[in-house]
Amino acid sequence: MPNSRPRPRRGAGSGAGAAGRDELVSRSLQSAEHCLGAQDFGTAYAHYLLVLSLAPELKDDVKETFQYTLFRWAEELDALSRTQDLLGCYEQALELFPDDEVICNSMGEHLFRMGFRDEAAGYFHKAVKLNPDFNDAKENFYRVANWLVERWHFIMLNDTKRNTIYNAAIQKAVCSGSKSVLDIGAGTGILSMFARKAGARSVYACELSKTMYELARDVVAANKMQEGIKLLHMKSLDIKIPKHIPERVSLVVTETVDAGLFGEGIVESLVHAWEHLLLQPKTKGENGNCEKYGKVIPASAVIFGMAVECAEIRRHHRVGVKDVAGICLPANVKFQSPAYSSVDGEETIEPYTTEKMSRVPGGYLALTECFEIMTVDFNNLQELKSLATKKPDKIGIPVIKEGILDAIVVWFVLHLDDEHSLSTSPSEETCWEQAVYPVHDLADYWIKPGDQVTMEVSCQDCYLRIQSISVYHSECEMEVGKSFTRNKDLLSFGNEAELCSALANLQTSKPGVVEQMCVLESTEIALLNNIPYHEGFKMAMKKVLSSLTPEKLGQAMDTQCQNNEMSCESGPSDPDQSIPEPLYVLDVSEGFSVLPVIAGTLGQVKPYSSVEKDQHRATLDLICEANHFPKDTLEFWLRHVEDESAVLQRPKSDKLWSIIILDVIEPSGLIQQEIMEKAAISRCLLQSGGKIFPQYVLMFGLLVESQTLMEESAVQGAERTLGFNIAPFINQFQVPIRVFLDLSSLPCIPLSEPVELLRLDLMTPYLNTSNREVKVRICKSGQVTAIPFWYHMYLDDEIRLDTSSEASHWKQAAVVLDKPMQVEMGDELVLNIQHHKSNVSITIRQ
Repeated sequence: MPNSRPRPRRGAGSGAGAAGRDELVSRSLQSAEHCLGAQDFGTAYAHYLLVLSLAPELKDDVKETFQYTLFRWAEELDALSRTQDLLGCYEQALELFPDDEVICNSMGEHLFRMGFRDEAAGYFHKAVKLNPDFNDAKENFYRVANWLVERWHFIMLNDTKRNTIYNAAIQKAVCSGSKSVLDIGAGTGILSMFARKAGARSVYACELSKTMYELARDVVAANKMQEGIKLLHMKSLDIKIPKHIPERVSLVVTETVDAGLFGEGIVESLVHAWEHLLLQPKTKGENGNCEKYGKVIPASAVIFGMAVECAEIRRHHRVGVKDVAGICLPANVKFQSPAYSSVDGEETIEPYTTEKMSRVPGGYLALTECFEIMTVDFNNLQELKSLATKKPDKIGIPVIKEGILDAIVVWFVLHLDDEHSLSTSPSEETCWEQAVYPVHDLADYWIKPGDQVTMEVSCQDCYLRIQSISVYHSECEMEVGKSFTRNKDLLSFGNEAELCSALANLQTSKPGVVEQMCVLESTEIALLNNIPYHEGFKMAMKKVLSSLTPEKLGQAMDTQCQNNEMSCESGPSDPDQSIPEPLYVLDVSEGFSVLPVIAGTLGQVKPYSSVEKDQHRATLDLICEANHFPKDTLEFWLRHVEDESAVLQRPKSDKLWSIIILDVIEPSGLIQQEIMEKAAISRCLLQSGGKIFPQYVLMFGLLVESQTLMEESAVQGAERTLGFNIAPFINQFQVPIRVFLDLSSLPCIPLSEPVELLRLDLMTPYLNTSNREVKVRICKSGQVTAIPFWYHMYLDDEIRLDTSSEASHWKQAAVVLDKPMQVEMGDELVLNIQHHKSNVSITIRQ
């Protein structure tokens, strides 16, 4: 904040009025400075507004202090939930400084926190345009761009086969007489433009997302179709005739389908369309002009499924370990993934996850033939209305290969009409992922030929639900049918199957034992299954704690081991024994973590967990109890911290931490935001000899050629979109970094060996390299399109965790180049790497 006070400069009309103005400006500046000293930011802000309205020539002089005052006053307004006042202050500030990228970015941050993502994106985008080197704004824009224009838009627009088939079906319908068209969920407007080009007289397109609506408006105008296509920024459910469109239409086109077909609300929107927006359908055998009748593209869909074994799905959705680095996971704790817990939950949660099965690490094994789950006719109103109320279908499928039953994988064939169709099968080259329903709660997941997998299938809450998955083992009955059965044929069989399953799952529970359900994200389940991670932390923590109190730690560890082996009936310890001062361990890693429990086994340690959810805390308490921890050994740190944003504090006023565990890498493969700032605070809170884990991180990368990454990051020209000019508009939202990648299964050709790109040292900051140049030698000729990267996390100089390992719960990320770079074997390139907060930028020069 500047100390020097600017002096008002006299204007041309000097006189009594000018002198009075100068006096008022001078006094207001003095008052503003006084208020800042007293931390009265609201009054200081008001004084600066007065100064700048009276003396706009002082803008440059007071800009920096004005920004500081605005930001501090905005923080107070935000804390008081005075949203309108906060937004009003920023609007005033932007009237005074319309081209200030810092104020634009700060306004965007507040809007994003309030949930106004579209509006936030506009301010971030403006800040980047004003200053392309402003890293804070760039990083904010990249993050919000992923929310506003989801990456599948790029993938689908690059899918020439999908575009061609939709275009052909729309062209056929329009040429057959369907001249008035409504495009539901228009996105970029490509289907609307197909219809207009085919000769549709009037085309209406509705899009709920403000960002996508504005993008479609620009795309339609650039393709000179704004006269023939009317864009509506609204849900199709809110469209009324004649308020929004003049009359019922003869054709609805839509692709509001997700990997599970129904998840984007296609059933609800088409029921509404048939009742309020479409002409009546043509009855069977009826002839006549198609313009008088209504129809939908796609006309129908057939949903298929297949039972699979897949270790990657298993480790992300089922806790497969009973012991984590010496910690016993009790039988009365039931871990579940969100996809499974949605079955009984009150909230409507997607009951499946999605995977590109052709790229899943380690592949998969089909345990059954593919089977038909359901058909749906989008041109039959009664069928659509009955979907939500229809009783679940029971299906039984014979097993053809032995293996572990991990999931039911689902895909569909979309019949656009009787001639054109699209398949989302894992065996097809398609832009689509498949829906995955993980299997839980079986006593035995091993199945073999002769067994039968049973399930119930329904469409509830606009989602395809596959529930009550069980196995009818061949031992229960001698004969099992060769083909899958359904409905009435399965009823008698189903009762026996359910009885067998119930008997197999029957467990004797002890009276008084508390059952605890614990819902974990898939990455948290994979972390719990990550044995090297927990063993590595245990060894590293043991080393540090031993160095601080070697004798006491060894004795306490022996006692702990004995306690874990003994039953709970052992008598109390001698109260006269002197209790040594404990060593304090704080785990501030995000999400569910058992590291504090592991720390508690390492002697006279007081571990603190920073988990937030009550369900997670109850689970950790049960784990402590099952491992015979003395009561209150594990504490929950957020109960001791008044301000959760200031979680890094001393354990007690006169104590310091022995170990602080930080989350350095996000599951997505990016560096956590502000990790170096957290490390700096943590270093001040460590006792002598204490450590931050990890102590340092090395980032590695290599150069690759990957057409897949190019297509998932940006639309590759007008040819992919059948000549329509869409790429320049949607590519404004392209993000140079792709996250959640599996490098082991990514279609790519390595063009170099891995190289160290960056060092982040949390214990010794002068060793950091947040900006460096690295030389890379090309070992194979090709086109460099991307630089995938991953990390080696060093808990100490000997114990290392690799985020690209097979057991890792972390994914990898990649910097994708704007344009491919042709290289020859033997070339030497120079990479310039910059790290700012969680954003890594890499530029290449030859």
